[in-house]
Amino acid sequence: MVSLDRFDTFKAVVEAGSLTAAADLLGQSRAVVSFNLKRLEAELGVTLLTRNTRQLALTDAGERFYQRCLRTLDEARRAIEEARSAHNQLEGTLRITTTLEYALAKVVPTLDVFRDLHPQLNIHLSTSSTQADLISERFDVAIRLGRMLDSNLRAVQLSTFEIFAVAAPSLIARHATVTTLETLEALPKLGHARVTELTLTDAEGAEHLYQPGPGKTAIVADNSATLRAFSLSGHGVAILPQWLIQEDLDAGRLQRLLPDHQFARQGVYALYPDTRHLPLKVRAFIDFMKSPQSG
Repeated sequence: MVSLDRFDTFKAVVEAGSLTAAADLLGQSRAVVSFNLKRLEAELGVTLLTRNTRQLALTDAGERFYQRCLRTLDEARRAIEEARSAHNQLEGTLRITTTLEYALAKVVPTLDVFRDLHPQLNIHLSTSSTQADLISERFDVAIRLGRMLDSNLRAVQLSTFEIFAVAAPSLIARHATVTTLETLEALPKLGHARVTELTLTDAEGAEHLYQPGPGKTAIVADNSATLRAFSLSGHGVAILPQWLIQEDLDAGRLQRLLPDHQFARQGVYALYPDTRHLPLKVRAFIDFMKSPQSG
């Protein structure tokens, strides 16, 4: 009988694009991956991949087997999780990716409580300012902020949060009082590399577009923590989430500009691969992140 471990090896090779990359993902040597792939082809009696020195390509039989392989592995993992859930315990490893700032502010405190409920579940938390590829990097779930763009992933909205235009008192003291959008636009800007424009509603309810993104800024960074640091140093106006800067506002280190204007609320989303069955560990984590006790 063909081992499911070899199914997993084949899936990793296809998604990683090479034996070496698959070996890194699986934590195995390249020789072990190559051996298991050859054994799988021998047991099936078909060639699944054509190989040359630079790339791998699926054969027609390999393409058909890959699709069935995905369904088989999904069903097997679901069966294991359902059997384990009879004891009300989650096991295995939950692989999560998000930004460093949101991990420290929200995900880590949530996991502290979640792990108490499921002590047999291992957690792999990866933080990055770039958006990971959940499939090739084998993540179970990503926590992403802002607006959701079209993708082949499933998304669940967990919550929303406010964003504010803020600056250090030292910067504000060097300029005229900021009372209108025009005076705000005149100040040096700190921009996020992935945010080019935001919707802003004034006190009369009229909507405007504010552009903090590349091309109109003094400094551009790829994460909110860096923008916060530049803002605290008086380099410019930053648009930052309330959950990141509330302590700075309370302490007077930063000041909110145009408090009678409102930026559109931003969303917090859990994204996961579009599989036939959502793994129990992912469903439990998402449900917990949405619950009041997650904060």
